[in-house]
Amino acid sequence: MQSPPDRPDDPEAEAPSATVVSPDAVADACPRCLKPAFLCVCDAVTPIENRVGLLVLQHPQEQDRLLGTARLATLHLTNSVFRIGLSWPSLTKALGKEADPAQWAVLHLGSAKSGDLPPDREIVVLDRKGAVLPDQDRALAGIRGVIVFDGTWSQAKTLWWRNAWILKAKRLVLNPRQASLYGKLRREPRREGLSTLEAAALTLSRLERRPEIETTLRSSFMRMLQRYRSALANGDLRGSPLVPPGIGSRGGPATPRKDWRRRRPAGR
Repeated sequence: MQSPPDRPDDPEAEAPSATVVSPDAVADACPRCLKPAFLCVCDAVTPIENRVGLLVLQHPQEQDRLLGTARLATLHLTNSVFRIGLSWPSLTKALGKEADPAQWAVLHLGSAKSGDLPPDREIVVLDRKGAVLPDQDRALAGIRGVIVFDGTWSQAKTLWWRNAWILKAKRLVLNPRQASLYGKLRREPRREGLSTLEAAALTLSRLERRPEIETTLRSSFMRMLQRYRSALANGDLRGSPLVPPGIGSRGGPATPRKDWRRRRPAGR
């Protein structure tokens, strides 16, 4: 059974992300998406009028990630709000308008295994103990908005525990049929791990029964990743602080450093 996420021992002591981009490296950043010019895809962003709202809560230490997708997702969706911070006194304060968290859902951070979820559903509602609710159609009906955390798993847990009103929201878990477009550019701790954009697109498209939401957002994400991989392959980013640690020249993981201690002859 799925349980609420473990409480972080010391959220304030969490180290900054290793892939934060330096200010000098983004001097030519787009004022809308804040990406460097070579990664910006704002010219192809098509606004989508979504009925189910989206609230993205981004951990402050996540906001400068080069390959992050939160801003791109909210640029696409007209009924969306993007916030950076650690805590808000209520959903109303976070959204900037009146809202009841009981009518919203949050992408849950528990430990549900894909094998325990209904195979025919990509979004599943859980009860407070982490069990799958029996009547999924009824549980999904009437959801007015979705809350998504943007950050590492540890950062997302911090956001969860710092905002008590989130406990009133319905809990959703994803069971995606498609793997993340990140591929080898980013290693997720779980198979079902998706980017913020992909998670939001999947959830909203299924709730509204509008597959074009997912198609449109994933298309923009794919275009951004293609630009990044192209820059890496052409050597345009060689030695640049824009390249996250662990990424090789072709866009895949860098060759790991050998551990010579494993090569000791037997018996020594």
